[in-house]
Order: sequence, then structure tokens, then C-alpha cells
Amino acid sequence: MKSKNLLFAVLLFFAVNSFSQTKIEAKDGIHYLTTNIDYPITGTYFFKGAEPTVELNGNGAGFYQLHEQPKKAVTWGIECDEAGVPIFSKGFDNVAYTLWYQYTNPETEEEQHWKTVPFTIHFNSLKMYIQGERSKDYTE
Repeated sequence: MKSKNLLFAVLLFFAVNSFSQTKIEAKDGIHYLTTNIDYPITGTYFFKGAEPTVELNGNGAGFYQLHEQPKKAVTWGIECDEAGVPIFSKGFDNVAYTLWYQYTNPETEEEQHWKTVPFTIHFNSLKMYIQGERSKDYTE
């Protein structure tokens, strides 16, 4: 009986850690975010190999830089369901997610709100894109 309880506890631990999510409140309601989608999404995304960049760290922190603007610290996540399973749409050779971000030190009222941008993974080219313009290579 003790071994069954131990096995259950271990499985529960892995299930919780595999699909951890954060609940946010955006202008249009409640959403859930995760930083784990089973692809190596953390790293720096460049616009044509240079600035502006987006940096995604594994802990949900990072930096977002708009064109001709300085980098600003953000909290980020990929939209998922309440159970922590990422929400995506699959194309012919790609998959599309929604990346949410919020500035951690907002300077205006608009910067206080959560924002969304497209996040896509292209399997044939082994590239990931944020807003279709900032990219990074990845390996499988």
C-alpha cells in the first residue's frame, strides 16, 4: 500500500511540474500561461540578425524591444488551457501559439496591460518567430 501511495505521489509531482501554468487577467478576461511547450523557446530572437530583440528566459521573465525603442523588462508566457496544456493551431509545416507579455515596469497606462503577439515554429526551416519578424534557430 505504501508503494502505491509513493507511486501516486511521484506521478502527481511530475504531472504538476509538466503542466504548470499562471493565471492572468487581461482586458478580455482570464487566461492561462505557461513557459513550457516542449520546444526550446527560451533565448534571444533577432530582427534580421540585430535589434530590436526579444529575450525569453525560462522563468517567465525577459525583455521586449520595439523598433527604435530601448529594451524593456517583461513577464511572458504562451497561452494554455486551465490544465496547463498549450493552445496552438497546426499548419502544414508549422505550429502557431499566442505569446502574452506584460511590462514589469510600465511607464504608461497602456503598458500596464497584457499584450499578445503571434509565436510560430517552422519545422522545415527550424526557426521560431515572434511577430513574424524576430527569429531564432533551433534544433530538434
